[in-house]
Amino acid sequence: MLKFDVLAKDTSSHARRGTLTLNHGVVQTPIFMPVGTYGTVKGVMPRSLEEMGAQIILGNTFHLWMRPGLDVMQSFGGLHDFERWNKPILTDSGGFQVWSLGAMRKITEEGVTFASPVNGDKLFMSPEVSMQIQTTLNSDIVMQLDECTPYETKGHLTTEAEARKSMEMSRRWAVRSKDEFARLENPNALFGIVQGGMFTNLRQESLDALVEMNFPGYAVGGVSVGEPKDQMLEIMAHTPHRLPEHKPRYLMGVGTPEDLVQGVADGVDMFDCVMPTRNARNGTLFTRFGDLKIRNARHKADHGPLDSTCTCYTCAGHTRPDGTSSGGFSRAYLHHLDRCGEMLGPMLTTVHNLHYYLNLMREVREALEVGQFGAFRAKFKEDRARGV
Repeated sequence: MLKFDVLAKDTSSHARRGTLTLNHGVVQTPIFMPVGTYGTVKGVMPRSLEEMGAQIILGNTFHLWMRPGLDVMQSFGGLHDFERWNKPILTDSGGFQVWSLGAMRKITEEGVTFASPVNGDKLFMSPEVSMQIQTTLNSDIVMQLDECTPYETKGHLTTEAEARKSMEMSRRWAVRSKDEFARLENPNALFGIVQGGMFTNLRQESLDALVEMNFPGYAVGGVSVGEPKDQMLEIMAHTPHRLPEHKPRYLMGVGTPEDLVQGVADGVDMFDCVMPTRNARNGTLFTRFGDLKIRNARHKADHGPLDSTCTCYTCAGHTRPDGTSSGGFSRAYLHHLDRCGEMLGPMLTTVHNLHYYLNLMREVREALEVGQFGAFRAKFKEDRARGV
């Protein structure tokens, strides 16, 4: 079902190097997981994902429930065969998407009643329904249904009392999720989600209760939801390393390259975020030497690649059958594609951004293996501050 082994630890932080064995393969950690909301990582072919080192990707329970629906998914035996991805998949619970519907949904102890954003049908999501959907999807890692505690609502900052109420309901939903997961005899792994808003005492209460439930793995949710960066970093510093050492730790929805490296130092093993793909489609590229906005006029005639140290297809090209190199694409060409609205533009920039994130995690793992994570962090910060 799930096996997690810690292979190396950093002596000056909570960082660790591990392997996570799941039903569809082994994942080397720390790892970044590309987000494939509708059963596809936008703009990237599955073969390209494999070539750039993706080991596990995400699927979105809510959206796949809406379309194509469970009948179609069941006929394929789950998400792997449907999207032709034979490596591990993690699915979220659907809770964040339901929460984000705002006025279109009503949350009660039983679950969430909402109007389908696709056709307006009245639908109901509960811990039990979420477990049933994710069992049909046959994802290697299943997430409990939780309520995502907002940082603020219409200018109103969430109070500690409100965060406690939300956290305690998520805790009760964790019990129900676990019970239904067991009833369904799902052969995969279920993760509990630590909530509690921006209050470390509530985070600790949530953590303690979930650890007592003995989930195979744990996630930290409810961060990067509009809070100031210093508060997000406070929760990151407080929570992950307090989770069980022998189980995987997942930080949901975070974030920038700096967030990932800091998260590793805080004890996180797994990350996901739409940032590399979304930013690529909007012309913002991540490089070893800082971020680059390809829409800027200064790139119009630039013959250089996005990053001269990058080995992705966009920057370095590929080797032809005759052994010659195709060479990479220039900033000028990528600028041109973006200006013209050509679909190749976001495809190439998405390949680059995802390669950068996955390669960053590979370099982190290598540094941990040889006991050089501290030196790696220092060089990473120096390079990123240099600028392109």
